[in-house]
Amino acid sequence: MVMDKLRTFLNSMTPDQQEEFARRCGTTIGYLRKAISAAQQLGESLCINIDCESNGAVRCEDLRPDVNWAYLRNTFTREAA
Repeated sequence: MVMDKLRTFLNSMTPDQQEEFARRCGTTIGYLRKAISAAQQLGESLCINIDCESNGAVRCEDLRPDVNWAYLRNTFTREAA
């Protein structure tokens, strides 16, 4: 399931850590839990924030496999080089 990695990641934290993680991502834990339970599609910006704040434990590709993240990652790599 698309949201399994996010669910597992969140469940590995205390409630306070979950709240802080969600805040750093620019959302709430309530929104993330609702999105997980409803299999809701997250916005690209939130996916990027989750990827960054989880240090890659939950990647954009895990959350939105319909987006060509490889292109963006390759573009980023070329610009950074």
